[in-house]
Amino acid sequence: MAREGIERRLTTIMSADVVGYSRLMAGDEAGTFAQLKTHRREVIEPKATEHHGRVVKLTGDGTLMEFGSVVDAVNFSVEVQQAMMERNASVPEDLQIKYRIGINLGEIIVDDEDIYGDGVNIAARLEGLAEPGGICISGKVYEEVRNKLPITFEDLGEREVKNIPEPVRVYRWTDATPDPMPSTLGAEGALPLPDKPSIAVLPFDNMSGDAEQEYFSDGITEDIITELARFRSLFVIARNSSFSFKGQAIEAKEIARRLGVRYLVEGSVRRAGNRVRITAQLVDAAHDTHLWAERYDRELEDIFAVQDEVTHAIVTAIEPELESAERARARRKPPNNMDAWEWCQRGLWHLYHLSPEENATAQDMFHRAIALDPGFAQPHAALAYSLFYDLLIGFVLDPGDRLTRAHEAAKTAVKLDDKDSFSHYALGRVCTMLGNHDEAMDALDVAVALNPNAALAHHGRGYVLTLNGRAEEALDEYDEALRLSPRDPIAFGMMTMRSVALILLRRHEEAVEWARRSQRQPGAAQVGWPHAHEATALAHLGRVDEARAALARSLAIHPTFSVSFIDAVLPFRNPADRDHYVDGLCKAGLPE
Repeated sequence: MAREGIERRLTTIMSADVVGYSRLMAGDEAGTFAQLKTHRREVIEPKATEHHGRVVKLTGDGTLMEFGSVVDAVNFSVEVQQAMMERNASVPEDLQIKYRIGINLGEIIVDDEDIYGDGVNIAARLEGLAEPGGICISGKVYEEVRNKLPITFEDLGEREVKNIPEPVRVYRWTDATPDPMPSTLGAEGALPLPDKPSIAVLPFDNMSGDAEQEYFSDGITEDIITELARFRSLFVIARNSSFSFKGQAIEAKEIARRLGVRYLVEGSVRRAGNRVRITAQLVDAAHDTHLWAERYDRELEDIFAVQDEVTHAIVTAIEPELESAERARARRKPPNNMDAWEWCQRGLWHLYHLSPEENATAQDMFHRAIALDPGFAQPHAALAYSLFYDLLIGFVLDPGDRLTRAHEAAKTAVKLDDKDSFSHYALGRVCTMLGNHDEAMDALDVAVALNPNAALAHHGRGYVLTLNGRAEEALDEYDEALRLSPRDPIAFGMMTMRSVALILLRRHEEAVEWARRSQRQPGAAQVGWPHAHEATALAHLGRVDEARAALARSLAIHPTFSVSFIDAVLPFRNPADRDHYVDGLCKAGLPE
């Protein structure tokens, strides 16, 4: 029999504490305490009032609250975490105050103003499972809010928690980061995610109603797996594991959990007579969203040629979409949760915004990635690439030892992973600027051989061919690069160098057209080269007034643009090519 005088009630309990509170206090006791009081006064207290929450007690860095409504408790917690992310945006990482929050719906014992019982204990254990800046809720809370709030939670499965006899179903708020499948903690049959984009290609469905066509749909799948595996930046599930799900009606998210991947490629093949229709789609399994989809209709005059053509088209569409998704995911992830891969991806996001400030930020992030994992090749290659961009676009007035540092970083990347196309690409770009044309061509040939689908490798090869006096061959490389990645963040660079090749071939009208196309591409606004190439071509056409206007636009973006700058970053192998290019700019009024 229950003792008389004990008050019990069902309520929603929220438990929160500050991550690394002891460390913060040891570093600056007075400052940390003042910050904590400010956050409580300006964030927690007003939002508690707004969402009808009651602060039960404060224990140093801890906060215990109760809410009469589960919805209010979850809304309060999400808004607090979002507000703290905004407040921490301008604060050095090691000084940021971040909360972990746990929410439970359960029965409590009330004693005066305090509350006790398993309901409170479970909330505290959920708090301990949450990431810095994150929220974990119990299964009871999830059932109450899942159809009432536009908030996403990931099921982490049942967890054993201290001093609670039965396992607790745990859900994690995923809006805090776009990484809702970090390891599918505790989920039955799940595998942890690798530290780079992970993808499985599921067997394409044979929709033809003809069992003999199975080999064709299987062949498409196998070829896509093989081609994607060429990208060293991707973790690709092997054929046998992907095919273990053939013919099974299992949700994409569940397959992804079992294989330990974030992305899936699905598709179908339907043959009718001498025609075939192939569909493919790229799915973010964590969010159950489509990133890309396409349909291919072909005549089956040569079945293997069609298989090769469609495979190539699918792979070259998928890889840029994955890279873009990964850069966006890394950019939104809280810095204290990021690994070397994610720091590198965030750095690339900044690099492709092409400004002195963004490039400096990118280099800092590449250094962070290297510090976390010195044996990871890609951040070394990316650092080399960003230092190369400092010089190519004129982000720095004094180049100093940047080119030497870029060369060392690129060589380090190749040494760490000589099968990585991007590392050889970065080495090739740096060697081109050094004037080491043969070494540059060797590196870029390797980059293309390692991954014929890498648009940047073809672009780099076109670049060195242009400077080597092989402009006609270069045009094919630029065309291939643009075909492989038409929405590439540096597509403007592919177009603008195509205009240089056309200038050297004396096809000046076409050069003007490509230079202007380049100027209309995203990312070109802070780069002076497209306008300079236009000026050169126009001057050779005798349209000097237009050439001067184009050069003025170039100088407005890059005031120190000069002949000496051109000689430093465009080392033409043939003096005649250099003179033809520079003569046009001099006619337009370019200073020495």
